[in-house]
Amino acid sequence: MLMLLAEWLTENVLTGFNVFQYLTFRGILGVLTALLISLLVGPGMIRRLSRYQIGQHIREDGPKSHFSKAGTPTMGGALILIAIAIATLLWADLRNRYIWIVLLTTLAFGVVGWMDDYRKLILRNSKGLSARAKYFWQSCAGLTAALLLYFTAQAPVETQLIVPFFKNVAINLGWLFIPLTYFVVVGSSNAVNLTDGLDGLAIVPTTMVAGALSVFCYASGNRIFADYLGIPHVPGVGEVMVFCGAMVGAGLGFLWFNAYPAQVFMGDVGALALGAALGIVAATVRQELVLVVMGGVFVMETVSVILQVASFKLTGRRIFRMAPLHHHFELKGWPEPRVIVRFWIITIILVLIGLATLKIR
Repeated sequence: MLMLLAEWLTENVLTGFNVFQYLTFRGILGVLTALLISLLVGPGMIRRLSRYQIGQHIREDGPKSHFSKAGTPTMGGALILIAIAIATLLWADLRNRYIWIVLLTTLAFGVVGWMDDYRKLILRNSKGLSARAKYFWQSCAGLTAALLLYFTAQAPVETQLIVPFFKNVAINLGWLFIPLTYFVVVGSSNAVNLTDGLDGLAIVPTTMVAGALSVFCYASGNRIFADYLGIPHVPGVGEVMVFCGAMVGAGLGFLWFNAYPAQVFMGDVGALALGAALGIVAATVRQELVLVVMGGVFVMETVSVILQVASFKLTGRRIFRMAPLHHHFELKGWPEPRVIVRFWIITIILVLIGLATLKIR
């Protein structure tokens, strides 16, 4: 929005406004704008959530240390989405199709999460949306995003599977691009949601991965850098860097209130949306496999749940003391802050490995 204004001002008033044409500058502004919105709006939103008694319900079979968190305001993910949306609309080039696809996909998953939270917290329906209904609406949003990317693709690289660490390995997917993108978006959404169980546990890895994906967006969108690094050049995808910057700023702003001991939780409205955002950005920049590496914490949490359920149904025994994985370590006696920080450290290492794929080819 403001980019279009800057273009007009550059042509008619002062050439200095041309600085807003620089993608890196607008990416930084996206970070700062989303951060500022989060910090300014956060306290008022937390007070309102508390006033309406929109508080977290705690599992009775969970760690006893969590019982004190009962009643903590949740649905704070709405704050993240507001900050991301405003910052993106202000600083991104709204003529870019990728911006609209990633933003609308994120908001669509946020609506699904909001419906689930609303039923659980406002209508006092402990089950929220049924698993079937939630998956149905997630599937609708994920499939729509996949179809939009497929049918608006303008170059072969936009539907290829890029294999990291190999310069010339690209698999032409054809229509298989649609189920792959669907799986990445929906799977990532649910993976982040499963990870969101401790104060700051999900938001920091999400912010780290979003920041790393912004580097991929910038490099892939710039032909010179893409050729130098040996990565696919995807015309126009660089603009998604602004969206990723907004995710980083909004995530840091939310962490201000979500750090241990948390003043607010993001709820499904935030977790489902942020997971989907990571998935759709990875799909646009053609780095789905790198997302699996950088989001390894999300993958571990998801796999722990799958293994736990499968083992119990097949053998009647549990592999972990409790799933997702972070609860297992809590029940082993790890204090919550230790679990959180160690998972953050793992994410830092995995993000660095993911970034290394830019050069090691």
